Amino acid sequence: MEVRVPARFNGPPGSAQGGWVCGLLARLAAPEGAVVTLLSPPPLETPLLLETGPRRAVLRLGEEVVATVAAATSDPPAVDPVPPEVAAAAEDGFPGADGHPFPTCFACGPDRADGLRLRPGPVPGRPGDAACRWTPGPHTSDEVLWAVLDCPGGWTGDPRADPAVLTRMTARLLAPPVPGAPHVVVARAAGRTGRTAVKLTSVYGPGGALVATASARWTALDAEGL
Repeated sequence: MEVRVPARFNGPPGSAQGGWVCGLLARLAAPEGAVVTLLSPPPLETPLLLETGPRRAVLRLGEEVVATVAAATSDPPAVDPVPPEVAAAAEDGFPGADGHPFPTCFACGPDRADGLRLRPGPVPGRPGDAACRWTPGPHTSDEVLWAVLDCPGGWTGDPRADPAVLTRMTARLLAPPVPGAPHVVVARAAGRTGRTAVKLTSVYGPGGALVATASARWTALDAEGL
C-alpha cells in the first residue's frame, strides 16, 4: 500500500510530525492500539510503501525502513487529569512562546496559523507534568488525535535546551473527541536513560472522560541529528 504524508503535517522542517504519522500507520495497520517505532524521519510528500504482515507492518522508502508498526499488548497508563482552568493557566508558561526548536510544527508550532497550536506549560505543584487545552474540530482524524498526544510530552522538559524527537509511540484511543468542546491534555515525564526519555500523555474530554492515552520514547538530538 502506498502512503504519503501531506506537507501540512510537518514536525521538524522537511519531515512529518511524529504523532501524526504514527496515527496514520496505526489506523492502517493496528487500529485497536499500536506500537509505532520511527527509525528515520518520515519525509513529506513522498510515496512510501506500507507492507503489512500477520505480526507487524513496515513502512519503507525504497530499501530503507522508515517505521515499524505492531499491535499494542496493553494500554499506556493514564496521567492524572487537571481541571480546565489549571490547563489554561499552564499555557501561560509555555516555553515555546519564547524560542521554539520547531516553530512550524503542525501540533505545537506558534508560527502555524493552520495548525493545532498547542501550548503545553508546567502544571503548578506537579514537577515534570505539563498541560494545555485542545478543542477538536468537526472531523478529527485518528492522525490528529495521535498528534495531540505527541507534542505535549516533549514540553514536560525544555526542548529548547535539550531538543529531542519522537522515536516510539504506543497509544490507545478510547473514545471519540467531542467536536467543539474543550478538552484537556496532560503529559508527564516518566524517566530517562541516557539520551532516551519516556513520556506519558492523556487526553480528557468534557466531564473528565478519558479519550486517549499514550506512552512515548523521545531521543535527544546530537550534533548530527540523532
